[in-house]
Amino acid sequence: MPLRFPGVILGADEPPFPPLLRLVANQLKVGIESWDEYGQREQTRREHLVELQTVFGFQPFTIGHYRQAVQLLTELAMQTDKGIVLARALIEHLRRQSVIVPALNAVERASAEAITRANRRLYDALAEPLTDVHRRRLDDLLKRRDNGKTTWLAWLRQSPVKPNSRHMLEHIERLKAWQALDLPSGIERLVHQNRLLKIAREGGQMTPADLAKFEPQRRYATLVALAIEGMATVTDEIIDLHDRILGKLFNAAKNKHQQQFQASGKAINAKVRLFGRIGQALIEAKQAGRDPFAAIEAVMSWDAFAESVTEAQRLAQPEDFDFLHRIGESYATLRRYAPEFLDVLKLRAAPAAKDVLDAIEVLRSMNSDNARKVPTDAPTEFIKPRWQKLVMTDTGIDRRYYELCALSELKNALRSGDIWVQGSRQFKDFEDYLVPPAKFASLKQASELPLAVATDCDQYLHDRLTLLETQLATVNRMALANELPDAIITESGLKITPLDAAVPDTAQALIDQTAMILPHVKITELLLEVDEWTGFTRHFAHLKSGDLAKDKNLLLTTILADAINLGLTKMAESCPGTTYAKLAWLQAWHIRDETYGAALAELVNAQFRHPFAGHWGDGTTSSSDGQNFRTGSKAESTGHINPKYGSSPGRTFYTHISDQYAPFHTKVVNVGVRDSTYVLDGLLYHESDLRIEEHYTDTAGFTDHVFALMHLLGFRFAPRIRDLGDTKLYIPKGDATYEALKPMIGGTLNIKHVRAHWDEILRMATSIKQGTATASLMLRKLGSYPRQNGLAVALRELGRIERTLFILDWLQSVELRRRVHAGLNKGEARNALARAVFFNRLGEIRDRSFEQQRYRASGLNLVTAAIVLWNTVYLERAANALRGHGQAVDDGLLQYLSPLGWEHINLTGDYLWRSSAKIGAGKFRPLRPLQPA
Repeated sequence: MPLRFPGVILGADEPPFPPLLRLVANQLKVGIESWDEYGQREQTRREHLVELQTVFGFQPFTIGHYRQAVQLLTELAMQTDKGIVLARALIEHLRRQSVIVPALNAVERASAEAITRANRRLYDALAEPLTDVHRRRLDDLLKRRDNGKTTWLAWLRQSPVKPNSRHMLEHIERLKAWQALDLPSGIERLVHQNRLLKIAREGGQMTPADLAKFEPQRRYATLVALAIEGMATVTDEIIDLHDRILGKLFNAAKNKHQQQFQASGKAINAKVRLFGRIGQALIEAKQAGRDPFAAIEAVMSWDAFAESVTEAQRLAQPEDFDFLHRIGESYATLRRYAPEFLDVLKLRAAPAAKDVLDAIEVLRSMNSDNARKVPTDAPTEFIKPRWQKLVMTDTGIDRRYYELCALSELKNALRSGDIWVQGSRQFKDFEDYLVPPAKFASLKQASELPLAVATDCDQYLHDRLTLLETQLATVNRMALANELPDAIITESGLKITPLDAAVPDTAQALIDQTAMILPHVKITELLLEVDEWTGFTRHFAHLKSGDLAKDKNLLLTTILADAINLGLTKMAESCPGTTYAKLAWLQAWHIRDETYGAALAELVNAQFRHPFAGHWGDGTTSSSDGQNFRTGSKAESTGHINPKYGSSPGRTFYTHISDQYAPFHTKVVNVGVRDSTYVLDGLLYHESDLRIEEHYTDTAGFTDHVFALMHLLGFRFAPRIRDLGDTKLYIPKGDATYEALKPMIGGTLNIKHVRAHWDEILRMATSIKQGTATASLMLRKLGSYPRQNGLAVALRELGRIERTLFILDWLQSVELRRRVHAGLNKGEARNALARAVFFNRLGEIRDRSFEQQRYRASGLNLVTAAIVLWNTVYLERAANALRGHGQAVDDGLLQYLSPLGWEHINLTGDYLWRSSAKIGAGKFRPLRPLQPA
């Protein structure tokens, strides 16, 4: 009944929801057409409404309900100002109270008033604690600096240009300037984080002149939000700079070590040959009973021999062939900024890293006292064996290597979370990322943990270990009988027959035929057509007002500038009538991570619902892969080097793609970070309607930690592991014998660790699921933990259970291998399309700011998704056209078609936005004519 759900009164000409109408008609045993005869008199409708309200207890929406609604929504608006969220919350509340939902304009008016009230409360909360001194300092941010070129606020919000000492010191000055505001303690906790970030983001898009025009409470609240976010950003950037500078110094030392060894190769070879001759002469002298010294002098004079020994000692590298001693040559680089770096950061440490923090305090004291000698009682427990011989010398503690070692260990402890920084966003106390203990305990007691496994440790381990023992026994038996499909295990290891990846000839013919008749289309026309189908541009709402962009073509131009890597300046030159200023304004106010995310979900959902996409999959499996893009020009210093991609710095766009080819999530990551860190982010934080159950990656996408979290969060993880025979299996009991599997068994599971840290594992998984912390952040912390950390070890053991089960499945199932192989091939094909679209600027990323780099990745992914949807629609039309011309098209071959083709799409030229109205509503472009056989 509409009054019960959706809770509204139908208008005179509004029909009920068809399934509901059929249900009631069947109950009354009348035809559904009887509805047309009902309620023709307004009095009848009014009387029946009163009767329904009386019988079922429904209440009309009154002014009293409106006031209650505004009060209720104001509390929610303190957390979010998204009108749709507030409207849904109000409607749900009214349904629960059996209040008839009023007209939409009343719901919108209540939501708008609640947002206005909440904004006033937010501004007051941030501005009221400020003293006159605070307000004067904040106003000074809008004034120009002494050089007169930029305001203090603009300078404070600049990102570092290069990872070197000069830019580090300049960034430290920015942090000191933020800290000098000396805002009231705890002010950042007075408002919800979402609203604080939104206020800061709005303020960041405004000029100082615009901010100065705000009424005082709003101006000071906005400046406070900017200061809080700015301080956190600069703090994180300083720590990242230190990390990258150290990384560069270590790489330089390693390269110099290798280059010197290679340069000395000829001399070393000569010495080896010489001492070989001397050694042979000594052997022969001993055998013949001759004087060994005379034997040496028979090869060369004694003086020459002594000189040769000295040269050999000079050529010799350390016994362990370590390059660490060369780090000392770069000490001056770190000394330029290290005192300021250590002084400006407010560090705290967990017990595991207390000795590192103590060492930092010693360095701080030495810096303030201008002392050169390290105190004899300075902490040394943190010094690893690799550093020991360099730091601890016969004359005492070496200052250079002590400081270098401490700074290196500080970097490691910051990564793991054993040391955290007050005011940071990425380097907080590990506890701050997790669900509070009391809330976790409450959820667990109520059996409401959002996890996909049994939360009782005994039950969980019993189920998984029983399954593991069964699978081990099964695979061991099959291996002994040589019954593993296309696989064999011998004493020398595992051998698996490669899959036959050939496409049937009949499928190739169909691929060629459909490709030849797809319409030629410009990328601008394609985007306009897809927007007419889906309306994805409506998600790019104005940051402040929520209004849609007035000029859709201008919006699409801005998106396309990101996607094809052209940039706003060049795009303005390629689009007649467009200026850089217009594009920049639109990007500032309408283009954001969340708008890109919502628009992408719209396209992915449209393709997911399209019947033809079902030939490629049902939307429950996916794969992910990283695609490297070189960084050039101004962005070169922001890139990282990964030998896998050569010696040039770059960034990785890590993208998730569904089994239907839709790219549903992308993220910009450093090329030096393992892909596995980001696998879960795409599965948990995409906004589409896809319900992924099974996920594929290549070798770089898996670790034991990922295996564990995947299972806890309800995903089946299936990576394609290179050199699978070298990946060890782990068994529950050490006394169990699996003779055929012996070459692959790596040890026994440490179940005690899992039991001891079970609640910690569940709490962390719950935090990731609820979004308290991102999966990638938690995995980075876990991967940086010292090996003895209890939680990291326990999660690894849990992952070993799941990895062993997966490998046993892999050995038994050719179908699993085929699924994984097919899924990863789709990702690789999508990368080829992305490379073709992202063709400008030699396919290099040249934007310095990380925000602009994210927009490049998001724009590329959105346009790629639009191409996938457009191709899906027209491939179906092409297949139907072939059938219409009397050609038999086997449905079983349609799976071999791919919506990733782009040969028919014009990606270059002038980007003109011609309306596709000539196609007609609900109609499509004509296919190209079929070529005669």
